[in-house]
Amino acid sequence: RPPAVMAPLPCAAVLSLLLATGGWGYEAARLGCHLHPFNVTIKSDSRGSCCSTRTVQACVGYCESSAFPSKYSVLLASGFKHNITSVSQCCTISKMQKVKVRLPCGAGPRAALELFTAKACRCDMCRLSRY
Repeated sequence: RPPAVMAPLPCAAVLSLLLATGGWGYEAARLGCHLHPFNVTIKSDSRGSCCSTRTVQACVGYCESSAFPSKYSVLLASGFKHNITSVSQCCTISKMQKVKVRLPCGAGPRAALELFTAKACRCDMCRLSRY
């Protein structure tokens, strides 16, 4: 029996994988969509009078997508212009949480801010922005 030969990935798939993992390292290359911690620096003003670093959660990873020739009924309805149908989902935040952060301001009072962190992730319809 001859050994199985793997077909090479299309260029778009390789580029997508490289883009997805570029800023997040190994974590983004894991299967699925999941929480990933990262540090943010928070400043009270442009001079950084009050400044702190906090770890928050992001959603990283990837979800399934596919493209296939459209059904004849879709071709008819679109005047034969919609010849490819694609189905895709994006890794997105499904639950968020407010986090209170107190910024030390030297000898003065502490500034208090609220920021958001992801609490849960899921594969969902791709959108420009949910929040």
